[in-house]
Amino acid sequence: MESVRGRNIVLGVSGGIAAYKAVEVCRRLVDAGAHVAPILTDDAHRFIGPVTFSALASEPVHTSLWDDSSPIPHTRLGQNADVIVVAPATARVIAAYAMGMSHDLLTATLIATRAPVVLCPAMHTEMWEHPAVIDNIALLRRRGVIIVEPQAGRLAGGDIGTGRLADVETIVSTIDNVLSGRGRDLAGLSVLVTAGGTREPIDAVRVIANRSSGKQGYAIAEEALKRGAAVTLISTVDRPTLSGITVVDVETAEQMLQAVNKFAPSTDVVVMTAAVADFRPVQSAEGKIKKDQGIPQIILEPTPDILAALGANKPAGQTLVGFAAETSNLVDNAKGKLARKNLDLIVANDVAAPGVGFGHDTNAVTILGADGTTTEVGLVDKHSIATAVLDSVARMRSANRPQ
Repeated sequence: MESVRGRNIVLGVSGGIAAYKAVEVCRRLVDAGAHVAPILTDDAHRFIGPVTFSALASEPVHTSLWDDSSPIPHTRLGQNADVIVVAPATARVIAAYAMGMSHDLLTATLIATRAPVVLCPAMHTEMWEHPAVIDNIALLRRRGVIIVEPQAGRLAGGDIGTGRLADVETIVSTIDNVLSGRGRDLAGLSVLVTAGGTREPIDAVRVIANRSSGKQGYAIAEEALKRGAAVTLISTVDRPTLSGITVVDVETAEQMLQAVNKFAPSTDVVVMTAAVADFRPVQSAEGKIKKDQGIPQIILEPTPDILAALGANKPAGQTLVGFAAETSNLVDNAKGKLARKNLDLIVANDVAAPGVGFGHDTNAVTILGADGTTTEVGLVDKHSIATAVLDSVARMRSANRPQ
């Protein structure tokens, strides 16, 4: 936390039940030596008193655009900040920030800054999953806003779902990363990511596919971009992502192989997140197979092993990361794949476990390194998994850098 010492941090608190957690965030930052200027929205007052923050922070709470002691408080706060953190960030604040509506001190300060902004959303699952909120978050990500995604667990209404404010440790760690420059530790590197599940045609309508949504690959690509890398994303799915990422659309394993062969030889880091089909039909019917033609016999053949080919032809200095979706013997199977395919890192997950893997917004992984390192990451959102994977990549490249 040395990077926090002496830095100016604006802590925005909006009107959610998780506002009480912002008190601990404030305390941790002040204890680490930061100058914390708190801003509370009117709705935040319904959940926590301004006296609490005034007592713990480095200066009294700011609540209004109309401050006699400072005629333009939002400009002063925005210009002086090294980072602005909003915890919790409600759906209303997120929407106002996305639309550029400066209707109160917090939103005006967010618009009046060029400092990094860290948003920590917290709301009920139904709100977090609403298309408007999803679109607003995607828009803010594209603008470079750092989103500390909410966690899954028990919510204020007693129900279970995704929407809990991230834990204090995660929020403070993110702030530390932003201020230390670790958020740009991939600057100057090229990163290639594959995402989604391939689709192998049976006929003009039907395909052999899998349940991969591409969410984990997109999260890794977006995290790599934020950390300064030049990112190419080879994808089988149509999902919005950050501007600045070069997206290459493919469908089949053969098309993915061709795209990977084009980009991988000149790439510093390759992360093969995609779920590539192991088999495909030997022949694909040109039209639709009709039921009245009887039950067709589909003869399968292996698809190209893209990851093995990358491992066999890995250029010097390249970091190659594979994924292993398993349903049993997770670590043993992953270790075998790590060695057999000449990988530097492998990310293994048990897709039979609740909330893990295909289609979920969450994941839990074991990251194994060819150097013998093991990193366990419990059930968290996929952007947190992306952070852990790229942290492992950065550590390995730093350890292998010539002295």
